[in-house]
Amino acid sequence: MKLQKGQIIELKIEKIVYGGEGLGYYNNEFAMFVPMSVPGDILKVEIISLKKTYGRALIKSIISPGEERISDLNRLTFEDFQGCDFGMLNYESQLKYKRDMVEDVVRRIGKNSIVNIEETLGSPVESNYRNKVIEPFSLNGNEIITGFFKRKSHDVFQVEDNMLNSILGNKIISKLKDILNKKKISVYDEKRHKGLLRHVMVRTNSFNEAMLVLIINDTKISENIKEILKEVMDNFKEVVSVYVSLNDRKTNVALGNKNILICGEKTIKEDISGIHFNISPTSFFQINLEQTRRLYELAISMFENIENKNIVDAYAGTGTIGMILSKKAKKVYSIEIVESAVKDGIKTAKENKIENVEFICGDVNQELGKLIKAEAIDSIILDPPRKGIDEESLLNISKVGIKEIVYISCNPSTFARDIEILEKEGYELVKVKPVDMFPQTSHIEVVGRLIKK
Repeated sequence: MKLQKGQIIELKIEKIVYGGEGLGYYNNEFAMFVPMSVPGDILKVEIISLKKTYGRALIKSIISPGEERISDLNRLTFEDFQGCDFGMLNYESQLKYKRDMVEDVVRRIGKNSIVNIEETLGSPVESNYRNKVIEPFSLNGNEIITGFFKRKSHDVFQVEDNMLNSILGNKIISKLKDILNKKKISVYDEKRHKGLLRHVMVRTNSFNEAMLVLIINDTKISENIKEILKEVMDNFKEVVSVYVSLNDRKTNVALGNKNILICGEKTIKEDISGIHFNISPTSFFQINLEQTRRLYELAISMFENIENKNIVDAYAGTGTIGMILSKKAKKVYSIEIVESAVKDGIKTAKENKIENVEFICGDVNQELGKLIKAEAIDSIILDPPRKGIDEESLLNISKVGIKEIVYISCNPSTFARDIEILEKEGYELVKVKPVDMFPQTSHIEVVGRLIKK
């Protein structure tokens, strides 16, 4: 029987593959990928696309659930789970499959069949852990809503309570929408490039304080918008900082180039390992604070005899990891190419009276070689963006002869690719630990340790 798009078939899910989708075989031979499915599920699915050797389908109903599926069988779709593509799995199983994903790419892409992939370090909080959310505005009839984009779409769907956002963040966004609906403010239409409200961002900290940023399609701020934001602030003593971000560009980037403080403090503070960090609307900061503390503790524990070592924090951003490392290391050299990030790092170090971190503004490729010639460097810590590290940089790191590398990655695929290059250059991968920074999603962080043979 020839399969067709739109056809409803029965399918048993065999396993979860890298990326988080379930895989089953129609008539034991034709591969079918099904989002939000669980191994052991017997499902009725609707085919949405077909290729020569595989297809994709969406769940229509659950005939029999797999053992690892959560008890609520009424939620079937990406939207039902608020965009959380692992929300259908119990948490223990989420951790198991994330470890399996890391093992898959280390073996397949990294071509390493030897190193043991340890169990995933679970998060102490499984929901409401995000200290930063950005939600797009949209209209549902005449009602102003915020929420998530549907899968592979720019259509917005709203949820009662964002299961990942902090509880305080949810309350603030809900109140803001109430006020905006009463005032009947226009919503941005990206096709026509008209309307005012684009996104709302809320950042919260462990001191139960919040920063509210309203992102609008304009070049100036009206008194009406200022009054609305002050009304939100009057309703929440926790809101200590309010900004408007002006973004009149045709872009999918949320924040504009101008972020204007309306009232309150310029920044909110956060604390990791006794170090206070200032967070602005544009600051990069890990979104799951409790697990971030454990991630950094794990990375630091991978350095042997850290008290006697000079360590390079490469791709350092504002120097967060470097400053935390400095609490134990002999000295840390923080290298970052973005000048504003380096200035933020220097300011934070001064505020915290940290004296054994040296900040270097420049390209790692150039600065690392100069540093090695001038100083005795023992180890390096890498925490690059999702795209990983380019081959030239990895070869340069290998050439300077650093004996120990700790690599933190938010993308196991590029981690595995980079590890293969380093192993060809004489390093050995001796430890790999997946870390779950994002419960309910298929995203996984990984920390690895390499030593020079």
